[in-house]
Amino acid sequence: MSNNPESPNTGTTRIVAGETAKPKRRRTVEIALAVGLVLLIGAGAAVASAVSQNNNQAAPAPATTPAAELKLGYFSNVTHGPALVGTSKGFIAKELGDTKLSTQVFNAGPAAIEALNAGAIDATYIGPNPAINSFVKSNGESISIIAGAASGGAQLVVKPEINSAADLKGKILSSPQLGGTQDVALRAWLGAQGFKTNVDGSGDVNINPTENAQSLKLFQDGKLDGAWLPEPWASRLVLEAGAKVLVDEKDLWEKGDFTTTILIVNKKFAAEHPETVKALLKGHVESVNWLNSASAADKATTINAVLKDTAGKPLPANVIERALQNIKFTTDPLAGTYKKLLDDGVKAGTTKQADINGIFDLRTLNEVEGKKTSAAGLGQD
Repeated sequence: MSNNPESPNTGTTRIVAGETAKPKRRRTVEIALAVGLVLLIGAGAAVASAVSQNNNQAAPAPATTPAAELKLGYFSNVTHGPALVGTSKGFIAKELGDTKLSTQVFNAGPAAIEALNAGAIDATYIGPNPAINSFVKSNGESISIIAGAASGGAQLVVKPEINSAADLKGKILSSPQLGGTQDVALRAWLGAQGFKTNVDGSGDVNINPTENAQSLKLFQDGKLDGAWLPEPWASRLVLEAGAKVLVDEKDLWEKGDFTTTILIVNKKFAAEHPETVKALLKGHVESVNWLNSASAADKATTINAVLKDTAGKPLPANVIERALQNIKFTTDPLAGTYKKLLDDGVKAGTTKQADINGIFDLRTLNEVEGKKTSAAGLGQD
């Protein structure tokens, strides 16, 4: 929208009382104006009728074109395997064709959401809670969830001497970022154990949101008692720093299924470039299918190569093996779990209660896969 002031109305003639015209001529002018007014009203009625008829017809769909560039975000986590595979093996770029693919790596969801809302990226792999929070804050205008990517692969790992929830009182724990999916899961679980936590870090248990690599270093230095982390970071604390698992998040969900990573897109971008979104989904589906058919060795090698580029070094063989065993790659975002995810965010104090109907748009995913993945009444499928 332009910041310039609106242009003045140039088609208006001003008639001022008290002009020096002769009375007879004024009367003639008044009659002429009256006749003109009648004709104008008649013409206006005809135009209004035509407009009304046109409005009753279906409006033409806005013109759409493939985007010149797709800016895609993801994390250097094993739980973002479809992004790591899709970018490194060229599945996504191949489907995009002439659309340029550029990528940006994030540590956690809230930072990725900030970039998406600012237009720095167009789509991103992310955890569900930041996506929910963005949808709620924007009254449903910011994002759409268009696919799932991974289930599982998140754990609360702690010092060996911590044996129960009761032992956590007064301890210092970390999560990747305030309001992120693991942060919300940690706060919700602690609340269920009777502990109070606050977003400023105070409470019965102190939660200090910290970048994953820093959590590993702080734990190794004895400055952190535990952390709720996604893979491979949970495995790194266990195998490289001597932590043990106090809570495996899969044990908190029916059938062990909970969504860790999803694929979301900026709503405005999707409306303007549906062909590009479809191409992205084709590459995404191909990536998930590859992960579910490749050997453990091939998966580890491919993912490790990307982690070396994005994180500086590959994972030890035992770390990536353990991490992959804890994750299920799937295009299903598990929409039936989102009301609980929202409730957990409300209890954690990182979001507000709201209607999240409309957060899913799985129509293109279902078209690409040729099967129906349910939006569980929370959007289109």
